[in-house]
Amino acid sequence: MRERLKKARTDVGMTQQEMADGLGISLRYYQNIEEGSRTGDFTLWDALEDITGIHQRVLREIS
Repeated sequence: MRERLKKARTDVGMTQQEMADGLGISLRYYQNIEEGSRTGDFTLWDALEDITGIHQRVLREIS
């Protein structure tokens, strides 16, 4: 589970669906990224970094 990604998402007040919509991906794909079962590409992580303001290396950590 990517706890830091989940916390970053909730800290900016977004649901998983809102985050998926903002990234232009399906809800299930986003859920898989947050769960740690999918990695996503660099452009996705760049966008997540822009949305959350947290470096993608931190967001990608799996706990």
